[in-house]
Amino acid sequence: VQLQASGGGLVQAGGSLRLSCVASGGTFSSYTMGWFRQAPGKEREFVAGTRWSGGTSVYPDSVKGRFTISRENAKNTVYLQMNSLKPEDTAVYYCAAGWRNGAYAFWGPGTQVTVSS
Repeated sequence: VQLQASGGGLVQAGGSLRLSCVASGGTFSSYTMGWFRQAPGKEREFVAGTRWSGGTSVYPDSVKGRFTISRENAKNTVYLQMNSLKPEDTAVYYCAAGWRNGAYAFWGPGTQVTVSS
């Protein structure tokens, strides 16, 4: 499975961005999908996850109420809608697929999100 994220960029605090991640290969509709981020000097952080059906999503408190994960299985795409962005949301964002044995099996290259104050 190959993943390609896009949609990052520079935005002012309070603004919005929508990230997309397109998957190729594998059976996308069966995969749990997730978004993570990593800021300079910090550990990678989970920001959103959704099961294959899209009916259950989870978020950490740091983004709950501001970020929304969704998926279009027909397009092999998962999205991350990010609203009310804060400077502390600045990071490289990664999508991941295929939760198994306590970890995601597949990762894509990241997309940079920079939020200016």
